[in-house]
Order: sequence, then C-alpha cells, then structure tokens
Amino acid sequence: MVSLFDTPFDFLQDKKRIWLGSPGSREEGLGKLSILTPDIVAKAASEIQTGRRVTLGWDLTKLEVAGFNRQPCGHEIVPLLHGFAFDDIYTFNPQQSSQWDGLRHFSQPIPGTAGKDPASERVFYGGTTAAKIQDRKNTRIGLQHWAKEGIAGRGVLIDYASWAEKKGIQYSTFSLHAVKLSDIQEIAKESGIKFRRGDVLFIRIGMTKEWDTKMTIEQKNTYAASSNPQHAGVEGSEEVLRWIWDSKFSAVAGDAISWEVYPPKDPNWFLHEYLLAGWGMPIGEMFDLEELSCICKQLGRWTFFVASTPLNMPGGVSSPPNCMAVF
Repeated sequence: MVSLFDTPFDFLQDKKRIWLGSPGSREEGLGKLSILTPDIVAKAASEIQTGRRVTLGWDLTKLEVAGFNRQPCGHEIVPLLHGFAFDDIYTFNPQQSSQWDGLRHFSQPIPGTAGKDPASERVFYGGTTAAKIQDRKNTRIGLQHWAKEGIAGRGVLIDYASWAEKKGIQYSTFSLHAVKLSDIQEIAKESGIKFRRGDVLFIRIGMTKEWDTKMTIEQKNTYAASSNPQHAGVEGSEEVLRWIWDSKFSAVAGDAISWEVYPPKDPNWFLHEYLLAGWGMPIGEMFDLEELSCICKQLGRWTFFVASTPLNMPGGVSSPPNCMAVF
C-alpha cells in the first residue's frame, strides 16, 4: 500500500491538513515521525563510522533574556540527608532554549471562521482544540508519543552560515533575512548531499554564535522587550513547502529562533501552520550546531546518525531535544 507520505505535494487533496490516525492514537501522536520505520532507522545507523559524537543542546540558561516574555531557566541545588547528598530542582520553559516544538505548540486557522471568536477559529494537529489541550486530563497529540519511540534516523546539515560567509553575504539572525530554497539546494549540491526518505533536516544560520559572541546585553534586552521581534530563517513559500514534503523529511531543525523567517512575509505561507498543525512534523529550534558544523567540515561529510529523546510528559507541548549526532 502506498503511504500518504509518498503522494506528491501537488496531488494532495488538502495540503494544509494531512491528519493521520484516529483521535488519541499512536499514529496521530507521531504525526510525520511515523515515517521513521525500523528499516529507515537501521539504514541510517550505517552513518556511524568514526564514533565521533556531539550533542546539540544549547545551554539551558540561554536565551538569558527570551522573547515573548518567556521566563528564564531556574536551577536550585538543595541539600538531602543533612548535606550528605544534593538534589537539584529545575524550573524552565523549553521554548527558551534548544527545543522541539510539539504538536500542541502551534495551531492553524479553521477555513471559513474569519471574524468569529478567535479562540474557536483555530485548531491543532488532527483538529485538536485549545480546550482539549488545556484540559490536563486530555493528553491527545502530547509529547509522550514522541518520547516513547524517540526520534532517530539520518541527520543532514545544510550549513548556510558557512556558505554565506564564503559568499560574502552579511546578515543578522535577528532580522528578516531569508534562507532561500535555491540557497539550500546549491549548498546541498556543493556538499554532495542526496536527501533520503526520513531524513532529519538541520539548517545552521549562526544564531547561537551571534548571541554568544556578538550581541551585547543591551542588544539582548532590546530583543527580548520587543513586541515584534524579527527572526531570520527559512523563507516561507509554497515552493519551500513543496520541497519539504516531496523530500520526505521526518523533521526539520536548526539554530534559528523560529526556524522560518518571523514574522512571515506572506501569512498564507506560515510554515508552522503547515508543518506542525498540518503535517504533524517536529520543528527544532535554537539547537547548538556550532560543533556539529566543525566536525562536518573536518570529516568532509554532512550526514550523520541522530538520536533524540524528548521528555516523556503526557500532554507535553515542547521539550529540550536531548539530541546527539554520531559520525
């Protein structure tokens, strides 16, 4: 039987709502991750050749001052047994630093509801409503589905930041600078990358490097206080969506704050609405790809085995990636 994932983009009946499985089912909860079948993962394991490995999680304390009034990470060390031992207590919003956007994170508009009550105008993947997400007894499309099976397969790095530097292209990752589809395809060609079904696509634009090495505390505070922050990232267009779908990626990730350009130039092609709410595809943001880029350059290869274990939180919205690349 031909999988829906093999249907070309232009032949999809509803390009914005590829909702699989019955409400609350494993298939619905996995979304696009169900493309990572055992044979796909086993084939990806052949990427492990040298044993070199690197984790892709940025410090939990970053962004020190996050946008959208997100709270910073809190870490308390508490004594146990009168000081013979210690525990620690974390208080954090996964959206502040490296994280996977889960299927409960972002919604899409319901056709024909414009102008009505905003709370009833949008739904999440599978048609899940905001009311169901806020009902803590309801765990539909929660992170537990991803956590129980993990995210594992072949990772592919498109190192846009290095390519742009070589080309003399200057930009800030806190702008509306767009990574164009033609750029991605040129980098893939130069790097000898041939995409495969189930690949996890990583795109490095250099955000974490800019934050850590170039931005002053004043600039960071100005960004966090902005009511309309700007994030560089992948351009939002029908061409990009067609390419992502037809390439059969299982997930996308990068070091950008929103992965895509935000705010979107054209709201009709807001990638979050398609990828998360429409296709059930994980979006990874603010991953630390600096050392990954260095290893790829040293080894002259841009593919690797990647494994990620999101937090096993029933009904969870997002999670630190707990992600490792192995060469």
